[in-house]
Amino acid sequence: MGTNGSTMLEPLRQGLPPVDPTAVSGSASCALPARFEAVRGARSFTRSTLCQWGLDERFDDVALVVSELVTNALRHALPDDARPGSGAAGEPEASVRLHLMRWSTRLVCAVRDPSEDRPGGSFTPERTQENCDLESGRGLFLVDAYSDGWGWHPLAGRLTGKVVWALFMLPE
Repeated sequence: MGTNGSTMLEPLRQGLPPVDPTAVSGSASCALPARFEAVRGARSFTRSTLCQWGLDERFDDVALVVSELVTNALRHALPDDARPGSGAAGEPEASVRLHLMRWSTRLVCAVRDPSEDRPGGSFTPERTQENCDLESGRGLFLVDAYSDGWGWHPLAGRLTGKVVWALFMLPE
């Protein structure tokens, strides 16, 4: 677990909502192991980070979204031999990583994973209603319902995979 500046934001920049990455007032990230217990670790990391930022009141909604994004990454985005329960420990580049970023009026949680496949198959923010009953879209339906927006994009450059992010508006 660690915190660093705008270098962490570089691979996330293109797919995030229009914000100035240099104006980030806080950012933190942690690598998550390829085990379903990682969801609990992601929630704990989110709680401590939001407490540090004075955003305790947003924990319930943000933690639910973080849980769904991390669960989706562990269940669908890891190579077969790195999935939870496969018995293999997965390569470092096949890891899942949680990023939390705060601007003055926005909070973004983003989960990076090694798959370039669209999250939830055909589920997209624009097709929420028609996908809410599908098993694969249920988690993203919750993300859509509890956040102020979400999206995803493939990573560029030397990083392979994608980032799935959710946006939360904060009071001024």
